[in-house]
Amino acid sequence: MKIKHIAPHIYKIEAWVGLKISTWLVKTEFGSILIDSGMGFMTGATIKLAKAYGPLQMILLTHGHIDHTGGLASLLKKERVPVYAHELEIPYMEGDLAYPGRRKPQRLVDKGVVKPLPKDREGQLHSMMGLIPYYTPGHSPGHTVYYHPEDQLLLCGDLFTSKNGRLKPPIKAFTADMAEAVESGKIVEELSPAAASVCHGGEVSDPGRQYKKYKATFGSLSGQQ
Repeated sequence: MKIKHIAPHIYKIEAWVGLKISTWLVKTEFGSILIDSGMGFMTGATIKLAKAYGPLQMILLTHGHIDHTGGLASLLKKERVPVYAHELEIPYMEGDLAYPGRRKPQRLVDKGVVKPLPKDREGQLHSMMGLIPYYTPGHSPGHTVYYHPEDQLLLCGDLFTSKNGRLKPPIKAFTADMAEAVESGKIVEELSPAAASVCHGGEVSDPGRQYKKYKATFGSLSGQQ
């Protein structure tokens, strides 16, 4: 495992299980927030890092696939904190619905553990202690990214992969609707973050400038597996 300081308030925890998987720890005024849980073997290092900055305050999930939720149970045995994800993702991770393209539902989290991300009066996702969630479906039905305005860093989950500093599409075999995922990638053009950080890859500087070429290259891909 490797811990990288990728922005003033943000650390990236990387591990390899045939491919790179990543989680993010965000420092706040009163503690820290974890984005995704990774796998169970990452729990010890994650909690040690979190405690260096005060109590772990919450866990935010980009989506429910096992490489993003596999460590949740072990984390919650050690840290009793609230967990949030987009409301559209919860039935899939709880096993009530099968992920698109999968034959059977799979319970990846226990029922009731994950709460829906709160919304404001206009129905927009509410800021979570300085992190702003944005709904970016396609890779999964409720996929969500989180923007840190102060650090100008977008924590992308599986919205993209990357290679040599370039945006690449999410892994096709695990993506519900590739065309929708590519369209959701427009968030980097709309927000124009200084950088995007992806789970399965490295950071991408000024990703908004790449989006038009990215869409032209990958926008015709079908995600129906």
